[in-house]
Amino acid sequence: MLPPEITAEAFAQQRQQPDPPVLLDVREPWEFSTANLPGSVLMPMGDVPSRAHQELDPDQPIVVLCHHGARSLSVTMWLRNQGFEHVQSLAGGIDHWSRAIDAAVPRY
Repeated sequence: MLPPEITAEAFAQQRQQPDPPVLLDVREPWEFSTANLPGSVLMPMGDVPSRAHQELDPDQPIVVLCHHGARSLSVTMWLRNQGFEHVQSLAGGIDHWSRAIDAAVPRY
């Protein structure tokens, strides 16, 4: 099984590939409107249990994103317990992404 976390640098490379992983943003709507990555799917952490099985493909690679990486790691482990084997948390969250990969993404 994949490691539970993926670095921002490794994910940035995956995003350049023809079939990148689904980017699942588990932050709140106000956070998403403040800063987000193009193509991400907003599913606030509290909605994941009721929406994951209807809206996500357990066979598809998924990278989970939050602000600093704690919520996304929690959701990653929950999804793995639900049979989603190809899911990873973005280490450091969108805050690290903004600092290390794309300074145009606002920090908050």
